[in-house]
Amino acid sequence: MKSVDLNLLIALDALLEEGSVTGAAKRMRTSTPTMSRTLARLRRAFGDPLLVRAGRRMVPTPRALALRDQVRSLVEQATGMFLETGAPDLASLTTTFTVQANDMVIGALAQPLLSTVHRQAPNVTVRFVPEHSGDNAPKLREGVLDLVIGAPDSTSTEVNNERLIVDRVRAVVRAGHPLLRGEVTRERFAAAQHLSVSRRGRLTGPVDDHLAEHGLRRQVVSVVPSWAASWHMVAQSDLVGLAAEKLSRQAVALLGLRTVRIPLQLPPIVIAQSWHVRNQADPTHTWFRHCVRSVFETWDADGQTAATSTPGPDEPA
Repeated sequence: MKSVDLNLLIALDALLEEGSVTGAAKRMRTSTPTMSRTLARLRRAFGDPLLVRAGRRMVPTPRALALRDQVRSLVEQATGMFLETGAPDLASLTTTFTVQANDMVIGALAQPLLSTVHRQAPNVTVRFVPEHSGDNAPKLREGVLDLVIGAPDSTSTEVNNERLIVDRVRAVVRAGHPLLRGEVTRERFAAAQHLSVSRRGRLTGPVDDHLAEHGLRRQVVSVVPSWAASWHMVAQSDLVGLAAEKLSRQAVALLGLRTVRIPLQLPPIVIAQSWHVRNQADPTHTWFRHCVRSVFETWDADGQTAATSTPGPDEPA
């Protein structure tokens, strides 16, 4: 018997309902590239284009129209099977969720997430493990990890993604740092002594690439493997560190640090939660993902903080 991935039917239902790869991706809380790859798999599986572009829209082929009602019925039946089990009994739920993230995310998320979880399910344990650079899909598939929180996984069709927050890179310095006096230009920023964060000990990163475009180079005098360690060093020196503005807000405030807009056009930081497709409809897993989402929604709602310095020449306010 030919192997069939039933998750493809859920994706096909979303594509036919939305008539758009982007709309289907949003509906399934995954990325547009992931949904594009899923559509390619569906086309191969059915031997039909299924959706074709007509102007700015995508329209279903005759084969897709013939499949629409059948696919919808199958998805509703499958969903009904899960719904019949009812919502999880959170008061008596005893389980452990394992979440992989870097130490900046863990430092910001761990306590509010645990509080959110324990208000409903006091017997649940949340275990955080450090990020690693390998492929996370096998660990998610095997249940070693329940969630990965970090950059969206755009490499595996086994993994669903949900964007949680879009953050910005900021420089961090101690109160009274010389960089805080006057406008922070690219030249002044580059001339400072910098502290880098890298688990692999790398001396350069995206900031250096953008400085190089302007013929500038910063002096990295030290590299540490964790964000928390870097901020403690910054608090006791004239070193310039980096942080994600919203994620690090509480830690930066506790250490008395100041955030500084970097006068470069740096890309935003996109943080997502990623999980294996097998857990998509699991009621307990769905509830836990909602808990994670609710914490990040709070940060996104009130996460805008006042800037310490004026915008740089290439950065909008």
